[in-house]
Amino acid sequence: MGKNQADQEPHVSGQANKPLSQPPHALPHPVVTQELRANADDGLTQQEAKSRLDEYGRNELDDGPGVQPVKILVRQVANAMMLVLIMAMAVSFGISSYIEGGVIAAVIILNIIVGFFQEFNAEKTMDSLRSLSSPTAVAVRDGNTITIPTAEIVPGDIVELKTGDTVPADIRLVEAMNFETDEALLTGESLPVGKETETTFDADIGAGDRLNVAFSSSTVTKGRARGVVFATGMKTEIGTIAAALRATGKRTRPVKRKPDGSAKPHRYAQAWGLTAGDFVGTFLGINVGTPLQRKLSKLAILLFGVAVVCAIIVLAANRFSNDKEVIIYAVATGLSMIPACLIVVLTITMAAGTKRMVQRHVIVRRLDSLEALGAVTDICSDKTGTLTQGKMVAKRAWIPCVGTYAVGTSNDPVDPTQGDLTHTEEPPTAIQVESENKDEKGGVTYEELLEDNDPLKDYLNVASLANLAHVHKSEDGWKARGDPTEIAIQVFVSRFNWNRERLRKEESWSQVAEFPFDSDVKKMSVIFANKATSTNMVFSKGAVERIIGSCNLVRLEKGAELTEMTEDFRSTILQNMEALAAQGLRVLALASKEYKGATGGDDSSYDRAAIESDLTFQGLIGLYDPPRVESAGAVKQCHQAGITVHMLTGDHPGTAKAIAAQVGIIPARDEAVARDVADAMVTTASAFDKLSDDDIDKLPVLPLVIARCSPNTKVRMIEALHRRKCFAAMTGDGVNDSPSLKRADVGIAMGQAGSDVAKDASDIVLTDDNFASILNAIEEGRRMFDNIQKFVLHLLAENIAQACTLLIGLAFKDTSSQSVFPLAPVEILWVIMITSGMPDMGLGVEIAAPDIMARPPQSLKKGIFTLEIVVDILVYGVWMACLCLASFSIVMFGFGDGNLGSGCNTRYSEECDTVFRARATTFVCLTWFALFLAWEMVNMRRSFFRMQPKSKRYFTQWMYDVWRNQFLFWAVIAGFVTIFPTLYIPVVNHVIFKHTGISWEWGIIVVEAILFFGGVESWKWAKRVYFRRIAKKTGQADLEAMVFSRYLNSDSVWSEGEGQVDEKKVG
Repeated sequence: MGKNQADQEPHVSGQANKPLSQPPHALPHPVVTQELRANADDGLTQQEAKSRLDEYGRNELDDGPGVQPVKILVRQVANAMMLVLIMAMAVSFGISSYIEGGVIAAVIILNIIVGFFQEFNAEKTMDSLRSLSSPTAVAVRDGNTITIPTAEIVPGDIVELKTGDTVPADIRLVEAMNFETDEALLTGESLPVGKETETTFDADIGAGDRLNVAFSSSTVTKGRARGVVFATGMKTEIGTIAAALRATGKRTRPVKRKPDGSAKPHRYAQAWGLTAGDFVGTFLGINVGTPLQRKLSKLAILLFGVAVVCAIIVLAANRFSNDKEVIIYAVATGLSMIPACLIVVLTITMAAGTKRMVQRHVIVRRLDSLEALGAVTDICSDKTGTLTQGKMVAKRAWIPCVGTYAVGTSNDPVDPTQGDLTHTEEPPTAIQVESENKDEKGGVTYEELLEDNDPLKDYLNVASLANLAHVHKSEDGWKARGDPTEIAIQVFVSRFNWNRERLRKEESWSQVAEFPFDSDVKKMSVIFANKATSTNMVFSKGAVERIIGSCNLVRLEKGAELTEMTEDFRSTILQNMEALAAQGLRVLALASKEYKGATGGDDSSYDRAAIESDLTFQGLIGLYDPPRVESAGAVKQCHQAGITVHMLTGDHPGTAKAIAAQVGIIPARDEAVARDVADAMVTTASAFDKLSDDDIDKLPVLPLVIARCSPNTKVRMIEALHRRKCFAAMTGDGVNDSPSLKRADVGIAMGQAGSDVAKDASDIVLTDDNFASILNAIEEGRRMFDNIQKFVLHLLAENIAQACTLLIGLAFKDTSSQSVFPLAPVEILWVIMITSGMPDMGLGVEIAAPDIMARPPQSLKKGIFTLEIVVDILVYGVWMACLCLASFSIVMFGFGDGNLGSGCNTRYSEECDTVFRARATTFVCLTWFALFLAWEMVNMRRSFFRMQPKSKRYFTQWMYDVWRNQFLFWAVIAGFVTIFPTLYIPVVNHVIFKHTGISWEWGIIVVEAILFFGGVESWKWAKRVYFRRIAKKTGQADLEAMVFSRYLNSDSVWSEGEGQVDEKKVG
């Protein structure tokens, strides 16, 4: 709807979707909020937002026609595989083999129809997934801060912006702190533009001078802001130039020119040659798509070469006869090696896989990552919000001269009225933490705690004002918005009625400057002016080591003067921090000082280093972020799958170690860890960064936990893993995580807490920010890789079987020394058409094998063609060919008289009856084997009759297995059913298929089917025995002992039966 409005009504630059009294940049922000019928505190209700979405349309630029059926249809016709079929059809008609030519034409039409509809559905799926992976926005709805797709933003929404975000719509700023945006895309201005909120501008001023507006598609380079949306979709400023943004790139290679613009003739020839090469490569599929798609396209070209060789062999065996039956048989033999449906099935499998991933909270941004996921050997994960719930609660606060405050249990982390406050004069190092119930006994009111307690008030000033979170009570309960850490601290101070909003309104505090958290300095600071005392104060919070390094004063006794902080007292602070961290708490330090410098001007005019020095230490606060319930299980599954999990966090080593032990990243019993690897297992970024690359490579193992992690540390960790030949996935959410996300083999961004810059650098996005979803993605990646191996194995084994049957069958010579074909050309084409495409599509959507997460990671170097797959292709193909040739020989020479007659390739006669019966038997056998093989490939190692090892249905489980995948079931059943019309309908059997109806030969077919199953089941059994022996050699120790074997002392209790773990898996 929004797009239609954009087309129908002329839009005034700077105006809202529904014009206001003046353009928003010319109105004060309260007036804009009022005219848009918005609520600056609680935002729109969900119901109102839905109503406005219906009214104004989705917040999207008109980005073209989307899925185009005509282009999809052209792709079905204009590709290398279809070209081969068309050439075969032309040859057939050229030699007057109209029946064979007609059948090939039917195969072409069927392939085009099936391919078109399947790829059309796949394109629609991918198109919908692209919209899911588009940028998100943080909006306030019903008083809650939520993350929603940018397309769902509507006029009147209150939107919050931070560094790294892409502005989702045109926004009139309501609140801005040190806020700058990059508007180069819109205005061409190369430098970021600083924004403000209170100034208004002339209605007709240019877009670049509207400093109170953040424009859609611009990027936040600095600071934070809140604002109200006034224009969306094509009504935004960027919408007016959308046509220019949609310009497509040239498909021709540019001509290399001299500095003066001239070019020699050979440069034109070079450009034309490269363009032609690009076109041919695209046509053949070898320079487009994912690496696997390109690899399979090259395989198809190789098989085309093999097909040509097979056709030549057929002609040579018949002395290059110009008999049309020989020629058409040669063509059919060649076609039997062409996997016409290979690329289509791959595309459909990947599309179905990405759709399934969305249901498991994973959005795939780059299809390449689908192939990479199954090969991941190491996961480098953040802690907060990924391994933990991200729902922080302040549990402890320590003030040196007062003691320790504790908060009891609470069912609602944002309700400051829940949970009792208790106080003890003991520091954390002297407190024995037993149970939360003990904390709740003797709860006191905040008024009692605040009475005659200036140190507590000073502490609360820092906690409340060096904080950007907003906690307030609305009609339906307490609401909070902001960073989870700051929300937890703001809820804590609200327990004392020391809320930031109350201090600003009632206590005369006003913000002067803000220095946002920086991952390098690990601090954030603000300057506030107190109008009542006419003083300016600096309030800082951050990592304990960084804060105490900036402090030189502390109050050691209540009512006493400030004293100089000594190294001994710094050690005392660190001991108390360790005590809190050992409880799994994330610990921050708070500090302040009076600021006597000049104020005013932009935040960049202040010397941050000077402002954050010579501070007074106020105390510590401990925040608890409980691990997600599913994290421990997910980490255990990673270990079972041969994947090592590393935690890279900004938290204190004690906190990180406690959480890592809880979820199983490090051994629960650290007394068994060898001393020389203990330092490498849990370390700090500062220690890790001091090591050279050579030093890191000499470490016995790479760290499982790195605390106080910086963005550069993450990059070095990825590089270290690469040097150890590991395949790494990395999670990230901030702007500074982009380098490590790009450097990782699989970059994983957080969908809720992640910045748009991080998402843009990532390969996949987790919509729930949950570590367990990474495991889901890896399982889905392995499942798809598995399924691709299954249908490629099925397809190529069938090709081998056909080629061997057809080529060895050339040895059957009639009385005129002409080869008697064991399969007629139309039979070959029928087998290709019926037993390849649909069953392979069914294999592509097969569920994961029960043991898929109990295998080691796949090797991308080997790809899908592992030694096991190659041997399987040969074994199954040769076994099927042997049985087919045996069936022909038994009917022809065992029960028949062995008379191959004359002219039996072209017509039916009494003399050729036995040949036609033998041919029909071979045809049914090959068809059945190909269809049965599809079911056998559901699990490449487990028996067809026992695919679910834990099932109690010992004799009937196979029935449930074949019915579960109904697409594959009906594809196989269709193959069975369609055999009978070809055998028994007159004219169709004798004239077209060159075989005849059979009777007692069904007994041979049934016996051969049993032999087929027996051979395949025997081969699978042999493989299971072999792999069990391999597993036995590598040990079957307790999982924790096996995973951490290289971390354990040789004389520890765990060394008994310890397994051998691949160095790269652990490192």
